[in-house]
Amino acid sequence: MIKKFVFFISLCFVALNITPCRADDDETSFDDFAIVDDANEDINTETVSLNSGADIIDVRKFDIAGIMLGMSYDEIHSLFFGGSGLYAPRKKNSVVYTINNDWKYNLDYECRQNKIYAPDKLEKCIYSLARNRGLLYVSEIHLERPFTGETVDVYFTSNATDNIVWRVVYNNDANITEGNGEKFANQREKKILAFWQGVLDKYGTPNSGEDKWISSENAYDPMMQAYYGQLVLSDKGINATDSANNIQAARENFQAKPYAF
Repeated sequence: MIKKFVFFISLCFVALNITPCRADDDETSFDDFAIVDDANEDINTETVSLNSGADIIDVRKFDIAGIMLGMSYDEIHSLFFGGSGLYAPRKKNSVVYTINNDWKYNLDYECRQNKIYAPDKLEKCIYSLARNRGLLYVSEIHLERPFTGETVDVYFTSNATDNIVWRVVYNNDANITEGNGEKFANQREKKILAFWQGVLDKYGTPNSGEDKWISSENAYDPMMQAYYGQLVLSDKGINATDSANNIQAARENFQAKPYAF
């Protein structure tokens, strides 16, 4: 589980057309943004296979609320932060920033080598270095449609792989009713059927099992899976590449002492 802590940051991100920050910026004032620890997303995948007689589907062309895999933060921002779309940024922490854990551990070591030990000052040192070195990146955007209770959560790779969308999660209340009686069961069933019919109308029949659309039988290629009231569009391959790139780069850039022997 992601261990969250709110760390309000200066208005200093180019993606938001805001003045670049300095390493010694002290003021923090932006309530709509949060920083979270890297989730260390599990990139293990289950085996997928085509249904008998089914063909592969180019899932790269799928979209959820206009969001496609591989889109950039700027593209998502222009779609949903202007106030004209069906979805709007959620009211609190709609944009989340992250530092990959391998890089965070590097910066922690570097700050402590400079005699910075107090937790608040150490945290400030880490994020100041991360901002200035391009290691702090938009990892999540959270959107909502209050009228229907729908939400869309968008997840991005780091700057090591161009900070692009690798996962989109859509949720609605099709699986939720106010009770468990007969009338509620009937209503729930109808809501689910209506949701599934809408999914089939937009994306066609699943080509893997009863609930998956796959680009190939390699589970690391783009795919989409449907649940009751949820759709998950993902590219686990680019996420795995992103993780590997960060691990390698962090190892190569670790500020080790200049041992001589």
